[in-house]
Amino acid sequence: MTDLRQLVGKRVVMTGAAGNIGRATAILLAQHGARIAIGDLDVSGAEETVRLIEAEGGEAFVVKTDVSSEEAVANLTATAAERLGGIDIAFFNAGLQRSGRVTDFEAQDWDALFTVNPRHCFLGAKHVVPYLKQSGGGVIALTASLAAVKGGPGMTAYSASKGAIVGFGRALAAELAPDQIRVNTICPGWIDTPFNQPAISFMGGREAQEKAVSEIVPLGRQGSSEEIASSVLYLVSDASSYMTGQVLIVDGGVA
Repeated sequence: MTDLRQLVGKRVVMTGAAGNIGRATAILLAQHGARIAIGDLDVSGAEETVRLIEAEGGEAFVVKTDVSSEEAVANLTATAAERLGGIDIAFFNAGLQRSGRVTDFEAQDWDALFTVNPRHCFLGAKHVVPYLKQSGGGVIALTASLAAVKGGPGMTAYSASKGAIVGFGRALAAELAPDQIRVNTICPGWIDTPFNQPAISFMGGREAQEKAVSEIVPLGRQGSSEEIASSVLYLVSDASSYMTGQVLIVDGGVA
């Protein structure tokens, strides 16, 4: 019988899988046959993701990784390549959110956003590309945000950090196309996860945020981590084999 799973035999390295979008994506990729190396600073959360994958017969392991550290990211990719026998897919999903009006925003928080969000995508790409080339090509997916293409009050710094990922991804796709390495970026909109708590607090709490979402989002609701995971699966599978340098906005119709 033909195996209809889309990633059978694929070797994946990813960051930020301790919960939310990352956990849902790791589980889905494993369900489709991928073997996964997870880099995360939240080791206990990432190990829970591994437990859920293994409970379904999948294969995954955790490498403790501070994504702002080049040494740590280099170790993640090297360990992933060694234990998996190579790398075919990279998903750089780790992220940090901070909210606040530009006049109140601290420079250290601005720096923190840029250290984690675009810097870790750069470090990840720098160190994973040699392994993808050894595999004869591959796929890189980056997580940005709706905030990268449609800003809002209190989101200036976060929007800037995620916008940098969009620009980086487009340039990286052009650079790596001759090596048969595709690069695409996903921009989730309002997704119901604790990651958005800084924005929720800025908006005045959960009730105010939900009211705003119902008015702003044409579909009238927040998305789920599983809905984003399905979109990532599309980007890293052969279903999107003629797609590179693109930005996939999954936002319920906002942008």
